Amino acid sequence: MTAHPDQAELLDAGGNAGFAPDAVPLIVDMDGTLCRTDTLHEGVLGLMAQNPLQALRLPVWLRDGKAGFKRHVADRHLIDAATLPYDDDVLDLIQIARNEGRPVALISAADHRQVEAVANHLGLFDLALGTGSPIVEGNLRGEAKARFLVENFGEAGFDYVGDSKTDLPVWALARRAYGVRAGNPLRKAAGTQGTALETVGNGGGWPVRALIRACRPHQWAKNVLILLPVLTAQELGHLPAALLAMLCFSLAASAIYIINDLVDLPSDRAHPRKRLRPFASGAANAQQGLVVAACLLVVSVLAAAVLLPAAFLGVLVTYLVATSLYSFWLKRKMVADVLGLAALYTLRIVAGAAATGIVLSPWLLVFSMFLFFSLATIKRQAELEDMAKRGTETTAGRNMLIGDLPILQAMSIGAAQMAVLVFALYSQDAEVQTHFGTPDLLLLVCPVLFFWLGRMQLLTRRGFMTDDPIVFTIRDKVSLASGVVMLLIFALAARGGTP
Repeated sequence: MTAHPDQAELLDAGGNAGFAPDAVPLIVDMDGTLCRTDTLHEGVLGLMAQNPLQALRLPVWLRDGKAGFKRHVADRHLIDAATLPYDDDVLDLIQIARNEGRPVALISAADHRQVEAVANHLGLFDLALGTGSPIVEGNLRGEAKARFLVENFGEAGFDYVGDSKTDLPVWALARRAYGVRAGNPLRKAAGTQGTALETVGNGGGWPVRALIRACRPHQWAKNVLILLPVLTAQELGHLPAALLAMLCFSLAASAIYIINDLVDLPSDRAHPRKRLRPFASGAANAQQGLVVAACLLVVSVLAAAVLLPAAFLGVLVTYLVATSLYSFWLKRKMVADVLGLAALYTLRIVAGAAATGIVLSPWLLVFSMFLFFSLATIKRQAELEDMAKRGTETTAGRNMLIGDLPILQAMSIGAAQMAVLVFALYSQDAEVQTHFGTPDLLLLVCPVLFFWLGRMQLLTRRGFMTDDPIVFTIRDKVSLASGVVMLLIFALAARGGTP
């Protein structure tokens, strides 16, 4: 194979330009090895985040083969190399090789433009080659990569750092074989072909803890809203159906959280806290996330279809469609963003009614819409307050500016006051009063709501609010105490005011 003139010196006899004549080059793979993610998968996700209709073009691009598919994706979307999560153990191995005067090459099956972007960002490589490079034929992966390296460096003329079974042919022909986070199955497969695989870093296999964290089980507490129709109507016989609906929604919500995190990778990696999320940090990769999300969705929809009324399944599908629209479009539109969040919260209450057959009071739906609009704007206020502290003027992936803060505060306060007013009117509704022995006691909920919502506003303004006010409420002792007081008022009103 004829080398590109700019790179011929390194490819000639292992690289003699400024290096020891007998220096054996260290060859490093990129996706899953140097980077704790797959840039092709993230590139496809990035395309779909920009325009979901791009998914229709993927089968057409696949007709051009793997190399052609990668070229099409890279033509339209390259991952910012500065945001990628890199493996510290691999970086240490590279630095050791450089200190020894050895040439180091980044050679990957990823598109050559993505490989060059990573190499230029890190500044650690003497050579960077990928699929589509002028001196590479076909998809530079597995057997093809092994042939390329042997042709240019000779058998056992290089050390190779990889991470998966596709690297087995390369390891077999390398002088030393390094497996990044290699688990027992990979080590056994290497041993079967006579390769002594040296493990770099800890781990291997599926990162179960990271994937569970990506499901955000603590967010399942939001789905307690599904129980609200049962509690307000005091029809506890419907509680099992409501609890099953809550489980279905929780599984579906976890799937959506995963998809949302994958779509939000660039903005999450630019955020001081969200960059630590499993996919943004590289603790789990996009392929694993998509598999888990698909499994959760299948279980959720099947359970709803078999065990709950058709009306609930309709609401669940509506929720999935709405959250997808939110993830790919609405959250980038000002005001529509917070309206979408409020609607998704309210949809949980509708789901509880659909699962149990309980007829909701229109007052309750209107109350929930005002309440959750107030909380959704608090969520965005908290982000802007955090941005102000960091000296950032604009958000990544959202249409928000620091100057929007007073407007959001005004909308939130107004919606909170309207929620209290609507609850007062709800408590006086003739149909609602038939469910309570002393319905006028429900008016005592209003001052508690004023206290709680006012306190949430003040905490947000002072910079104490977390990224999600619902989660904050669940963890905040004063908010929980307020909730308990409101439940006691409901119980007393139902029993006629007597303990």
